[in-house]
Amino acid sequence: MAQTVQRGGPSGSSKRKAPQTDSDPPTPAPKRSKTATARKSTGGRPPRSSTAGPASAAGQQGADPSHKKPHRFRPGTVALREIRKYQKSTDLLMRRLPFSRVVREISLDMITDENDYSASGLRWQSSAILALQEATEAFIVHLFEDACVASQSSSLTYQIDNVLLETCAPFMQRE
Repeated sequence: MAQTVQRGGPSGSSKRKAPQTDSDPPTPAPKRSKTATARKSTGGRPPRSSTAGPASAAGQQGADPSHKKPHRFRPGTVALREIRKYQKSTDLLMRRLPFSRVVREISLDMITDENDYSASGLRWQSSAILALQEATEAFIVHLFEDACVASQSSSLTYQIDNVLLETCAPFMQRE
């Protein structure tokens, strides 16, 4: 069935049907089913699948070539990269303000009642706290290095026994 459109007239646009040659009434176009069509991805969520159920979704994940797993490094690769990063740098590993709070809290606990410092506590120079922090970090790094050497003979995991052994080893008598 062809339709002709006549444009431009005094009444604007008017439509006129061509004379029908067939006596059959026009049939509507068949409705399309709602299935997923191939479209370019725009970066959002993928369209929901028409099948329902967890079993079908689990089976489709492995078979779907467009579903890509995120990149993962092998175990230990990121740890070695971080070790190299921190060995190259000279900056402090702990934040200054939390360390300063811990130092001030410990110093308040150690103040005796003979000296009346009231609630203000001791006053610290920033260079003194910085020196204390560098010494603390050096001690902790050395402690973990020694614990690592002690743990390599038994297992790959740090254990409290290895750390205690390294802290008490200089004071123990060897027979």
